[in-house]
Amino acid sequence: VQLQASGGGLVQPGGSLRLSCAASGSFFSINSMGWFRQAPGKEREFVAAIDWSGSTTNYADSVKGRFTISRDNARNTVYLQMNSLKPEDTAVYYCTTGATIRIITDGRSAYWGQGTLVTVSS
Repeated sequence: VQLQASGGGLVQPGGSLRLSCAASGSFFSINSMGWFRQAPGKEREFVAAIDWSGSTTNYADSVKGRFTISRDNARNTVYLQMNSLKPEDTAVYYCTTGATIRIITDGRSAYWGQGTLVTVSS
């Protein structure tokens, strides 16, 4: 299982970014996928998760209404569309996979990507 996150960068407050996570392995179409983030000096925290079909999603309260998680099973890719970005969204964003959304939100995922840095600053 390999997860490759990309799409991070520097953006001004109020701006948007879309993160992508490309997965290798036959697990992708049957597993839930998710995103976590870790800001400097803070613990890693849950951001969003999506089930295998894309029909069920879960978000942290801090990003609800601003971030959207989606997936393309044909491309083995999960996305995180981030709008109305705030300085407090600055962090390294990691993608992860697990058998269920609950496993992901509980932080019990076994597989993690390498992370992509998002910096929100003017």
